[in-house]
Amino acid sequence: MEKIFTERAHLMCPHMTFGIAMSTEASFDGARVKKSFDILADKHPFLRAVIGHDAEGNSYFYDVTDTSKIELLLPDEPLTGVDDPALIDEYHELTDRDIDVTKEGLLKAVVWRSEGGTVFLLVFHHLLADGRGALNLALELADLYAEDKIPGEVAEKLISSADDLPKGSEMPFFSRLLVKKANKDLAAEGSAPLKYEQYHEYADDFVANDKVSISTRKTEAEEVASMAKACREHGVTINDLLMAKMYLEDDTDKIIIAKDIREKLPFYREGALGNYATAFSVVVKNHNKDIWALASEVHRKVQKALADPRALYLVLQCYANLKPEVLDAAFMAAKGAFASKSAEFIGKMFFGFDAPKGYSITNLGRIENTNLSGAFFIPPASPAIRKTVGVLTVNGEMRTCVCERK
Repeated sequence: MEKIFTERAHLMCPHMTFGIAMSTEASFDGARVKKSFDILADKHPFLRAVIGHDAEGNSYFYDVTDTSKIELLLPDEPLTGVDDPALIDEYHELTDRDIDVTKEGLLKAVVWRSEGGTVFLLVFHHLLADGRGALNLALELADLYAEDKIPGEVAEKLISSADDLPKGSEMPFFSRLLVKKANKDLAAEGSAPLKYEQYHEYADDFVANDKVSISTRKTEAEEVASMAKACREHGVTINDLLMAKMYLEDDTDKIIIAKDIREKLPFYREGALGNYATAFSVVVKNHNKDIWALASEVHRKVQKALADPRALYLVLQCYANLKPEVLDAAFMAAKGAFASKSAEFIGKMFFGFDAPKGYSITNLGRIENTNLSGAFFIPPASPAIRKTVGVLTVNGEMRTCVCERK
């Protein structure tokens, strides 16, 4: 039984859903679709789980059952392809309420017949996977559906304590002081812990009224190759360039980016679901109008953060060292919907839940897969974020997906 530890930050926070949309040239076969998802659920325990609660210790855990908890829809109406606007409409339909993770599974899937084959939309709760884990599962599904390539069984092993994080990643003194104060203040408040049912009732209404627009853009392979060539010549990555453009276009000084840390965790098992990612902010205040000079500055800042464990793991260390009850109440307290000064402070000052002001980008990288004819990543629209961008490049073709609150 895997307990929810650092993932607890995703438990009582709305909009913790994201998507992978993909198309394959393999023809549509409803029975084959259902069989493919059943095989995936058999191989991945978290696809058979809901979230359980141990009242005695106030801990949450992945309650793995014997049956698949995937919600699968097979609409009669076909799509033209992965870029059909109806796909985004369906994503809105599936995410316009807060998922009750104590009763519902953590993956919802919609599969359509299309003119060129089959289109899949996978909607993940963040408690199931991070972006990289979701992409790995999508690739397993594409290979399984198109060519009967059955994935291996994967046992789950997640971060279970602060001791699992790399040495040298301990919080800086000031952050540690604030976390200790919040924990101490919570104990002094003596208020009852926020129950999941209380959160879910509030979050369901919040999500229904918190509208997020979603738009996508496709960049053809030739243009991507040209962009990559120019980036190499300037000693930066495509992601550095995308961030530089975001600083200028959105007139922001700070962008939050995600980083996959699987290779840094010795207990990670290849193909496992769960969360093996961290996030950190990149601050660039002097925006050079020369895009390449700005991209070079971004590159320097990103590489500096990646080389500093205290910067790279700061958010995970905060999750690990805050009392669970503070994490649980951070969002609602920041919104004035739960009485806790300590949780309110953390929700506002650490996570920015009081108002959506942040900007972020998550790039899942570049993959090659002959069973995919197109794909894109819909990033989670955290309540702290005003605009977030998801990037995925498949077989040389890049698609960006923007989730934005106006």
